[in-house]
Amino acid sequence: MFIKICGITNEDDALLSVALGADALGFVFAPSPRQVTMQKVYDITRRLPPGILTVGVFRDEHPRRVIEMVHEAGLKGAQLHGHETPDDVVEVSRSVRWVIKAVAAGSVDARNANQFATDIVLLDAPHPGAGKVFDWSLAGELAAGPRILLAGGLTAENVSDAIGQVRPWGVDVSSGVESEPGKKDARKLRAFIAAAREATPEQFRGSDDMPYDWEDDE
Repeated sequence: MFIKICGITNEDDALLSVALGADALGFVFAPSPRQVTMQKVYDITRRLPPGILTVGVFRDEHPRRVIEMVHEAGLKGAQLHGHETPDDVVEVSRSVRWVIKAVAAGSVDARNANQFATDIVLLDAPHPGAGKVFDWSLAGELAAGPRILLAGGLTAENVSDAIGQVRPWGVDVSSGVESEPGKKDARKLRAFIAAAREATPEQFRGSDDMPYDWEDDE
């Protein structure tokens, strides 16, 4: 089970997440209580192990600006969490190896998610960023093809049920492992990661599914 901890705002939380077993970290550049600067992210990412996927989260940013910010912040991937078109996603993908396109559950974009031609699609609640659980049965409407990264109100208490119903390739959490916006809670992080690992579907167990060698693209 691929686990991404999003909304990282400081080095301590980044290192803690990695130490507890996270596979990826997300840094929010879009307006948010968790918004960070490129310099801050660069200072954090240069301290991380090379096997961690580091992702910048953007909302309706111009593709060229996304590419610039990813490179300047020392990141490996971009998560496009707005109303980006397939052409926008393709433009970013030409210069950024790992691109995640977020879609809202039940939306037209979710039903046509394969049009974005990304390896990973993040399935979020209809109102992303609110930390609210959505009707997981809507995952059945997602277009076949991309790997599903499930988000939306996940916590240590519900992630097992979410994985059991949706059977995603990975999970993404932010507010569900915080003590306050922008500050991660060690006990919640540990419990979430353990619960997600324990609930991993059989098809995603073992080394073959996990996921890529992010170091190949340095």
